[in-house]
Amino acid sequence: MALSRRVLLGQLAATGAAAATVTAAPAQAAPRPGGRRVRTGFDRLAADGYRLLDGQRVGIVTNPTGVTRDLRHIVDVMHADRRVRLTAVFGPEHGFRGTAQAGGSEGRYTDPATGLPVYDTYDKSGRELADIFTTSGVDTVVFDIQDVGARFYTYIWTLYDCMVAAVAAGKRFVVLDRPNPVTGRAATGPVLDRKYSSFVGREPISQAHGMTVTELARLFNGEFVPRVAGRPVALETVAMTGWRRADFFEATGLPWVPPSPNMPTTDTALVYAGTCLFEGTNLSEGRGTTRPFELLGAEGIDRRWAAAATELGLPGVHFREAYFVPTFSKFQGRTIGGVQLHVHDRSAFDPVRTGIGLLVTARKVWKGFAWRADHFDLLTGSATVRTMIDAGAGTEEIVAAWQDGLARFRAVRERYLRYR
Repeated sequence: MALSRRVLLGQLAATGAAAATVTAAPAQAAPRPGGRRVRTGFDRLAADGYRLLDGQRVGIVTNPTGVTRDLRHIVDVMHADRRVRLTAVFGPEHGFRGTAQAGGSEGRYTDPATGLPVYDTYDKSGRELADIFTTSGVDTVVFDIQDVGARFYTYIWTLYDCMVAAVAAGKRFVVLDRPNPVTGRAATGPVLDRKYSSFVGREPISQAHGMTVTELARLFNGEFVPRVAGRPVALETVAMTGWRRADFFEATGLPWVPPSPNMPTTDTALVYAGTCLFEGTNLSEGRGTTRPFELLGAEGIDRRWAAAATELGLPGVHFREAYFVPTFSKFQGRTIGGVQLHVHDRSAFDPVRTGIGLLVTARKVWKGFAWRADHFDLLTGSATVRTMIDAGAGTEEIVAAWQDGLARFRAVRERYLRYR
């Protein structure tokens, strides 16, 4: 039986009772064997006695990924700690406690575990969002959410919108860092054209940005926020220690909490920057299966797609003929055919190039292929990829078309990187 959001949130109150006895920074568990101890921005903030927030009424933008190493939620920890004055929580897409599906939020309510007011920020921006910050009465807005490294993952645009709104509301802004789970080695993919700006891409960054949230915040504040808000936000960032740009998430020793309902594992995050493009087609992107974004398919597709994708010789990945029945979303309850991606060499794998190769081959082998053109163009950041595929361009020709714009973005990005 499905539980309502209110009932589900009510069951969390017991967790808050346990957290109420905590008055100091959380103890840290040992890293997994062979891993390094990566300390997140929150770990360092708490270890310093929250001095950065001293004397401030604090509101935090977070979700279920805002946890300590031992999986206590940072809102519960901060609320119980006398050294910090936490007075409000701001929930993004899927909500603060994570009870909403894609395209949804939890609305405005009082968190039963802490008694704190929770404000809904999902798909809000500008004056509307600034008014929420003003109504909340906070002095400083803190952001701590686990990103997955793709331009169209909406949390980074919640970050951006909140920074712009904080300028209008006269609030300080603090960003606590967490790892880019698919490394920060490189930026790849097409760069957004501002004519295609939306909540899945506000500003011209590449499809896979290769940055952490504090690096993005610094880039946003240096390049984009003043253009919209008139000046930069009063920004402070708290970096991690122990993280290296080449680290995949498993190397950090940190626990993985799904950032959204269809991002269950780090394997999902690895392919997402490429295969999320299938949201902009009539094929299933694997929602409603246990391997979203790794399983792709539609009625009428057979073994020919996996064979055609394999012939491309894309590095680091194998394609397996697969059949599956989505439990929701596209093709709900129907058996469909397609492919499953199996990444065998993470270092060689390029998710965006792979996503383009799969689109090119799907269109060739399946006569039922169709675009959701408006949405697809928002995901890629222009109409270029779609029109090139329609014109018969191959994978490498399409990838070559975005290299000049990507080189320009990489030069800008380099100025804001802080982990070497």
